[in-house]
Amino acid sequence: MTSHQAHGSHGATPAAQDPVFVGETRTKLEELFARYPTKQACLLPALWMVQEVRGWISETDIGEVAEALDLTPAYVKGVVTFYTMYHTHPVGRHFIQVCTTSPCNICGAEDVVKALLAATGCVELGATSPDDRFTVIEVECLGACGFPTPIMVDDDFIEDVTPDKVAGILQRFP
Repeated sequence: MTSHQAHGSHGATPAAQDPVFVGETRTKLEELFARYPTKQACLLPALWMVQEVRGWISETDIGEVAEALDLTPAYVKGVVTFYTMYHTHPVGRHFIQVCTTSPCNICGAEDVVKALLAATGCVELGATSPDDRFTVIEVECLGACGFPTPIMVDDDFIEDVTPDKVAGILQRFP
């Protein structure tokens, strides 16, 4: 899956009420069933499939996944809301995650966040820029404490980000 597919650049999106698991997508899901020991084990890939099609995962989508995998909607929602990689609301074409844990904060993460919000036009964390290009969030840890401040833009991991590098980084993501 490409970064654009996973983060909102999804072209001809089905209407919110249209099921995701029909046709080719249903076939892909059923192929997963053969590769995993149980339907429940297919949950994360099934959620990726929904997000690839829609750009985010709605309550209706949670219900569809639950039904397809013989799970409860509450269980599926618990998984969706646990991981920051799944979006529970529409996001920009590029999804930016900034590590703001203590080590990164000591090294200037808050200034990187401020620079990203200003440069993208996002009003606040979790909001999408007016041009629908970016959504910026903070995350607990990106696992690169030796190279603060790390960020992820879609699936691209970028280390040693400082406020003065933000504009150049954003230019790489039209």
